Amino acid sequence: MNSTQTPVSKVKNRILALVAFVMFWHLSAFAPKPAPPAKDQSIQLALLLDTSNSMDGLIDQAKSQLWKIVNELAAAKCSDGKRPAIRIALYEYGNDNLSSEEGYIRQVSGLTDDLDLISEKLFSLSTNGGSEFCGHVINTSLRQLNWSPSPNDLKMIFIAGNEPFTQGNIAYRTACGLASDKGVVVNTIYCGPFEEGLRTSWKEGADMTGGSYMSIEQNKKTVYIPSPYDDRISALNEKLNNTYVYYGAQGASKKEMQAIQDSNAGSYGEANKVERAVSKSSHAYRNSSWDLVDAAKEDESVVTKAREEELPQEMKGMSASERQTYIKNKSAERDAIQKEIQSLNRKRQEYLAAHTPKEVTDSMLDAAMIKAIKEKARTKNLSFE
Repeated sequence: MNSTQTPVSKVKNRILALVAFVMFWHLSAFAPKPAPPAKDQSIQLALLLDTSNSMDGLIDQAKSQLWKIVNELAAAKCSDGKRPAIRIALYEYGNDNLSSEEGYIRQVSGLTDDLDLISEKLFSLSTNGGSEFCGHVINTSLRQLNWSPSPNDLKMIFIAGNEPFTQGNIAYRTACGLASDKGVVVNTIYCGPFEEGLRTSWKEGADMTGGSYMSIEQNKKTVYIPSPYDDRISALNEKLNNTYVYYGAQGASKKEMQAIQDSNAGSYGEANKVERAVSKSSHAYRNSSWDLVDAAKEDESVVTKAREEELPQEMKGMSASERQTYIKNKSAERDAIQKEIQSLNRKRQEYLAAHTPKEVTDSMLDAAMIKAIKEKARTKNLSFE
């Protein structure tokens, strides 16, 4: 059989090949493109605290429960398995020491992921008699803070106080209307009897933005239940601190502030210090602005670029390669410690769930906030472990 092609068959094959190429190009050019990956989600939370004379108990609860709230936030997970970035802001209002022209309002901290800074600012708050203007402070926080424009992010305000929600020159309806426009949920926490909060419009403020209205007993003391795992977690916290390697102009002072916030947490008992240690073992506790281990995870070149005079004594005189090895070793050490703390904390949580009476957590600031956060998180496809 003759295997040579005739001129006609050659032309036919070329035409078929051309047709196949055109069809392939057409399908490739007009095939649906994969959707771009969604931007990482974030949780933005602004805490507006009444610091007038009657609110000592509220401020005390906030100080003693900060790290428990952070730990709940750190347990959030996006639908793709990633962890949302967490940023917290803090305002005080209703204090006579604040400017009357500003409505007795002060931004204590803008939205930040620097949790030690939030702790430092929170522990600096003190109370003094004043006028509490809820609409004004909500409006101010909405206009001053850098709220995310993304509808996928969870954006929440928590305002706590005990005076009528209607006080002040800026109506709460105006402020809550602005919150709705920005996609920010306003949650209201009345410090006193539930029915009194209803009569003074605290629930109406929350309802306008789809938020939650809650009441708490602000003078109720936080009760900590010790667990068999606390001592080991506390010991690991000391080891964890030794993995932080400061750099930069503020590095040394930031490292010192870390120890101070450990002490502040411990002032409310060993169990509260353990809550902070658990926070420090989570993704939410990041210090890349002053810690080389965290900074290297974002940009390895920071390790070699850091100025020698702004490094701790043990790193002075190191070559570039010696610096890199030192930080990698510290990073591995930290990862191991954090994993052990997380493992112990899972056992600790099981123990606490079995040994904590329900009345201990009822009517407290942290319980109110955590419940509201989890309810709204579901609308953003966020789940909690």
